[in-house]
Amino acid sequence: MAVRKSWRLIIAYRIPSSADKAPFPFLPLWFSVLLLISFFLGGCVSLKPRPAIYVEEGLASWYGPDFHGRPTSSREIFDMNEMTAAHPTLPFGTYVVVTNLNNGRSAVVRINDRGPFVTGRIIDLSYAAARVLEAVGPGVIPVRLEVLGKISPPSTVPNYYVQVGAFALEANARALFDQLKPKYPNVFISTFSTPQAVYYRVRIRAADRDQAMRIAQVLSEAGQAVLIIEE
Repeated sequence: MAVRKSWRLIIAYRIPSSADKAPFPFLPLWFSVLLLISFFLGGCVSLKPRPAIYVEEGLASWYGPDFHGRPTSSREIFDMNEMTAAHPTLPFGTYVVVTNLNNGRSAVVRINDRGPFVTGRIIDLSYAAARVLEAVGPGVIPVRLEVLGKISPPSTVPNYYVQVGAFALEANARALFDQLKPKYPNVFISTFSTPQAVYYRVRIRAADRDQAMRIAQVLSEAGQAVLIIEE
């Protein structure tokens, strides 16, 4: 709005006649007017700074078969064949360019897990990403991380889940998971630990509260004991 008002003021500026004295007598009259305009606009227009790009260097490791099919910290099911990675602090869903400093190979991964928790290591790659970067053999490689675009703050919108069961035996949770998967593709298994035992919870991720209520109603009518969880 300030620029618009200034622009109107400038174009209303009266061009002096030949009898008028130029604002800068040592310059031609037309050039003096242009110079005044440039000074005025220069005080009204500011350039928006470019967002800083997150860059980090350190060691990368990878993980695969031992964690395949298990829930990540973001509650996604880990798929070692997807281009994903774990990072200690970057928001879930952030896309990162990882460059192997030994050979120059790069790959784009999506952060969906937390880790690694070893001093000096800054990222844990999926098996698929490790293959692209030729990190499977060495196990640990030096890398540079560059975030694609601006880092978004973590979402404050609550997440909704329908919990269909909690089991002490992983096999029982897996059986229910397999039963629900064809109809509910967002079903997943998450773990909950107590000093006495580890429990395997079967949950369905819902888009919002209304969808969670509808899913819970259908499952309840089918004889399932359900809980709606808001986190």
